[in-house]
Amino acid sequence: MDATALLLAATLSAGTVLAIAALGLLINEKAGIVNLGAEGMMLCAAIAGFAAVVHTGNSWLGFAAGMAAGALLAAVFGVLVIWLNTNQYATGLALSLFGAGFSAFVGISYVQEKLPEQARHVIPWLGDLPFIGPALFRQHPMVYIAMALTVGLIWFLYRTRAGLVLRSVGESPESAHALGYPVRRIRLMAVVAGGALCGLAGAYVSVVYTPLWVEGMIAGKGWIALALTTFATWRPARVLFGAYLFGGVTMLQFHLQGMGVDMPPQFLTMLPYLATIVVLVLISRNPRWIRLNMPTSIGKPFYPGS
Repeated sequence: MDATALLLAATLSAGTVLAIAALGLLINEKAGIVNLGAEGMMLCAAIAGFAAVVHTGNSWLGFAAGMAAGALLAAVFGVLVIWLNTNQYATGLALSLFGAGFSAFVGISYVQEKLPEQARHVIPWLGDLPFIGPALFRQHPMVYIAMALTVGLIWFLYRTRAGLVLRSVGESPESAHALGYPVRRIRLMAVVAGGALCGLAGAYVSVVYTPLWVEGMIAGKGWIALALTTFATWRPARVLFGAYLFGGVTMLQFHLQGMGVDMPPQFLTMLPYLATIVVLVLISRNPRWIRLNMPTSIGKPFYPGS
């Protein structure tokens, strides 16, 4: 039972990375923008957050630095694709490649650095409960913040006027423009907000999840987060569920190794990515699932003068 509780706790922690990043990408796509640069933004945010904690000793400043790095890169991406009308997919891939190289260059001097010892987080009373205490109530606050972000995004998208405007920009930017809404500025704000959340996820990886810096440490989590938006058919609650599902698959490899399961470690390592491919293949077999909630103008440029 202790092993199961630890597996559940690790699942929540691993899923938090994917959930925060995927929620950010969901905001982008609800506005009609596809950002394939999540991996690069998360890597740059990871080194920014790690460096901030090394020099200040404050993990929350590390999260702020990661969000700033993600938002800055997303803003550059937004200007290129929204105002200069560059191809969204090519620009996103370029951002991902840039982030991988730039973070590796900047992080050379931080490879051997160690972070200050982190405080243990336990919710009083609840953390002492058998089984569910270790599993649910001894998590870093960012785990609960990810859950709150999901609820907040549901409320914003489906219960507020601003959320309705954002979705209308993703559905029909021409109609939104005709009604007087600044489509380009709305899309840029959505891209920056999404980049900040990707940055927060990247900083969480280097500051909390694996408190160290090594080159390429995001290890495909940005791509999995991107796939999660399709897996969830652009619904925030499903994003959170999918993030924990993939987080559980990721942690299962370590759990099986700890139990002494005789299986090649390479196979266990590829489980999360294999699960991503299988899920996307299953979803693609029923295009109606995707068309039902997919923003109509996703990935399409908008020219206000046309």
